[in-house]
Amino acid sequence: MVDNQPILELRNVVSAYGRIKALKGISLKVYPGEIVTIIGANGAGKSTTLMTICNIVKAIEGDVFYKGERINGVGSDILPTLGLCQVPEGRRIFPRLTVMENLDMGAFFRTDSAGVKEDVERVFELFPKLRERRRQLGGTLSGGEQQMLAMARALMSRPTVLLLDEPSMGLAPLLVQQIFDIVRMINGQGVTVVLVEQNANLALQCASRGYVLETGSVVMEDAADKLLANPDIRKAYLGE
Repeated sequence: MVDNQPILELRNVVSAYGRIKALKGISLKVYPGEIVTIIGANGAGKSTTLMTICNIVKAIEGDVFYKGERINGVGSDILPTLGLCQVPEGRRIFPRLTVMENLDMGAFFRTDSAGVKEDVERVFELFPKLRERRRQLGGTLSGGEQQMLAMARALMSRPTVLLLDEPSMGLAPLLVQQIFDIVRMINGQGVTVVLVEQNANLALQCASRGYVLETGSVVMEDAADKLLANPDIRKAYLGE
């Protein structure tokens, strides 16, 4: 059941790298319980959108709202404590820490030790491979296992909204399908998901709604199944 009020909203957001505008006044809404995907070609501004939400890239115009509160300027290190957590492109786990130590880092601000233990078990149920590798250094894991660890580490913060940036990048097709199955499971446990993904076909199959970005602007938004059936989308992004 989707609430009437968005849990995350961008209103006319502009952000830039130096003098180059990467986002040119984009607006989007994400409602509680949804999986919303952002698709587009390389350089369209998909990852920049997530980094702007997290204030890693500054919004020079417009507003970002989370749970009805404006979060422009809130530090990226503070947002996970508010329930807004990003899994960045390229995983960025701690390679010299073990799997367990990486998970501990995801829960570093939490003081409920019993809850943390419960969540370790929960992520091990989602990612059984990580249980097997729990004493192994993160840097020695396979690419797929590192992606699982990055997602599991984010879940240790008990996010309300999870921002996923290119979770399938560099993974074998079988692992890609597994990652998307896990995204659905995470969403089924009550986590709202914003998914940036180059594999538009799988992303739209997974999501409830989608936004299409072109050169920093939203050019289309619709229910994911309608975008998936749209001949222009199929030609531009699905290789047909």
